[in-house]
Amino acid sequence: MRLLVGVKRVIDYAVKVRVTPDKTGVELKNVKMSMNPFCEIAVEEAVRLKEAGIVKEVVAVSVGPKQAQETIRTALAMGADRGIHITTDMRTDQELQPLAVSKLLKSIVEKETPDIVVLGKQATDDDS
Repeated sequence: MRLLVGVKRVIDYAVKVRVTPDKTGVELKNVKMSMNPFCEIAVEEAVRLKEAGIVKEVVAVSVGPKQAQETIRTALAMGADRGIHITTDMRTDQELQPLAVSKLLKSIVEKETPDIVVLGKQATDDDS
């Protein structure tokens, strides 16, 4: 049984967010990023299911810039077996819309054919 878990790279919850000078978004340069806390809970639950013998393989999926590999590595360190990274240069907090991400995840689900898909309840950066 294969489980697919979505992970998102967001601004760390402990960082004070700054607005860009042109007031069109938040400043992402030189800001500590981490895995979305709700995605972290989803990965933990996926690993629990794996340890219980319910799931044989946990696959972490992330959409974002090349730095999102760090988020996938975190999921792998937590116990995921594989990671899939869909690379994009769009800002995940402004330009990359939730509908586009859901369509990308749908295509990954069709390709990987997991038995279970686990996602965090929301993202801390845009509430999507």
